[in-house]
Amino acid sequence: MAPTRDVAAPEMPTPRYDRPHISRVYENLPGYGIDLYVGGREGASDIPLLKRHGITTVLNCAVNLDFNYVAEPAPDALNDVDFGHAPIRYYKLGIVDGPGNPQTMMLAGYFQLKGALDQILPEKPSYSVRERGNVLVSCRAGRSRSVILVALFLHLRLPAEFPTLEDAINYVRGKRELRPDEWHETPKPMLIAAAARTARWARMIEDDIAAHPEEHGPLPELAD
Repeated sequence: MAPTRDVAAPEMPTPRYDRPHISRVYENLPGYGIDLYVGGREGASDIPLLKRHGITTVLNCAVNLDFNYVAEPAPDALNDVDFGHAPIRYYKLGIVDGPGNPQTMMLAGYFQLKGALDQILPEKPSYSVRERGNVLVSCRAGRSRSVILVALFLHLRLPAEFPTLEDAINYVRGKRELRPDEWHETPKPMLIAAAARTARWARMIEDDIAAHPEEHGPLPELAD
């Protein structure tokens, strides 16, 4: 008789639950005076919903998802892809929800989110959305990539309130209504590990900026 082999049991599918298209994660963010939201593709694509929540900026974390917010195509937009003014200030990062991201991808995401909040746009007609409103960080379902990026940001910017990355992740999970039987993939473990590395690197960069302000220029003046 042939020897028997242990066969791994198939993984049970993760349950999916209904939740709001967008979730306000943090209200009146210190230093910025805005609200920070997390959501998925349904919320990020619903401009009336964004406007009702005062959201003027969207950072899309998903490499496998795009949005076309252009409402006024430029006169010279003659090809299949429109370009021109949009009612939303849009940033695209593009993280894989799993393995495959370069080690510095999460670091880029942290500074892109911080940059979206710090950025001061010039008073020129070509910069049509200068209003500093609320910010939505989105991915396909608002369960993994956007959750970890916002958790990382809160941990680094509000260390007294979120002294560990785990504290921030659990906080965002609660605000996003993620249930314990989803937590093994909300966010994905490799994204949590990437965020932990990013936290160390980001502190080194920001310590260097603080130690050498003459090399980096003045910081933008932001809300109290």
